[in-house]
Amino acid sequence: MLPEQFLERMEQMLGEEYPAFLESYQKEPCHALRVNPAKCPGPWLEEQGGFHLTPVEWSENGYYYEEDDRPGRHPFHAAGAYYIQDASAQAVAAYLDARPGERVLDLCAAPGGKSTQIGAAMQGEGVLFCNEIHPARARILSENVERMGIANAVVTSETPQRLLAAFPAYFQRILVDAPCSGEGMFRKNAEACAEWSPENVAMCARRQDEILDCAAGMLCPGGRLVYSTCTFAPLEDEGTVERFLKRHPEFLLVPAERYPGMEPGRGDWNGEGGLDRGEWNGDGDLDRTIRLWPHKIQGEGHFLAVLEKEAALPLERPPRLQQGLKRKEYESFQAFAEENLTEDAGKRFMGPGELLLFGEQLYLLPAGCPALQTLKVLRPGLHLGTIKKNRFEPSHALALALKPEEVRRFLSFEAGAPQLLAYLAGQTIGEAAASAKGWYLIAVEEMSLGWGKYDGRIMKNHYPKGLRW
Repeated sequence: MLPEQFLERMEQMLGEEYPAFLESYQKEPCHALRVNPAKCPGPWLEEQGGFHLTPVEWSENGYYYEEDDRPGRHPFHAAGAYYIQDASAQAVAAYLDARPGERVLDLCAAPGGKSTQIGAAMQGEGVLFCNEIHPARARILSENVERMGIANAVVTSETPQRLLAAFPAYFQRILVDAPCSGEGMFRKNAEACAEWSPENVAMCARRQDEILDCAAGMLCPGGRLVYSTCTFAPLEDEGTVERFLKRHPEFLLVPAERYPGMEPGRGDWNGEGGLDRGEWNGDGDLDRTIRLWPHKIQGEGHFLAVLEKEAALPLERPPRLQQGLKRKEYESFQAFAEENLTEDAGKRFMGPGELLLFGEQLYLLPAGCPALQTLKVLRPGLHLGTIKKNRFEPSHALALALKPEEVRRFLSFEAGAPQLLAYLAGQTIGEAAASAKGWYLIAVEEMSLGWGKYDGRIMKNHYPKGLRW
């Protein structure tokens, strides 16, 4: 049921390769996940979880899995051990090459696959902004950032224009996984196929131009910008890159390594549609872009381009946010940390200059986080917990950001243990091997899942109601 005009264009583009491309739609999509290195390595997951994993060549922590593995309904998924993500999509964040300590923006971030991949590469150091303009999708993004234990992420729901006003020339790396016509997902997403039209392709291209112009203004001199789509449309791929370079001569297309099966972009495809190409002499550089075709790799359709901004003197960064925590507010969390966390973990979460109170909710902002007052913020860093009448109650996000060795008390169960399944269902854990009263980190195979509180008789369940099985 592929659109006729889409098929006509693809046949013109691919020529003799078109039958192989068409045949790929008769095959079942491949399945892939990306292991969270902060939780476990891939070989451990294969051994302990019983999954059948094959490495994805271009993704350091990426693996194909078999359909019968069903990793979505597994305690390891709830613990943030992995993120289910198409293999092609995993290539994009790898080319961003984010480093610990940097200032990074994922501008169109929901549902969070690429954001959490960037967060893993940053290893908890630096500032990662994850933005999604649509509030409902932004909430899903925030939930996935929490599940994967990313402690240095700020989640916002803003327009690119408002972010540009707040962060001129601030970020060292920016990912623009742009909203697109979704042609590369037709095999998986019937809705994208039903909504396709040449007019929608042109509309997406115009929107991509606007988003990229904002991203260009937010990138600091010498910074890297990765642009990607999950469509085959030249107007949204090579054409968008060409138009961007025409408007922004301070950017260069960077040659990027192509793995087997990846193909270069084509400059002779970029004139489709009615958008003005203008005068630009860089056509030959468009072969530095990368296309991922479903008939040549194990994955869906994707396009990406790596761009860098010429170096110059950086502009002044936005001012730091003044927290102004009251002593009582700080001391209630300090008392919790001293009682329940190890000394090293306490130091990690006790930086008084980085704590921020939103109502009763206490957050730990990433070190060096800029001002946030003018923005719609869903998650200003790591949610530590709730302050209630000088009493501190830890959050689920804090549990997922901790490791069992960082707490005073924890209980770890095997994946199939009845007590663990009862915990995930929101039930109390009977006959818990707990001695002292207080907070316990509940874990599966030494990976944190959430909190329980022992009153000397039962382990009260603090697993969030919305996540219970």
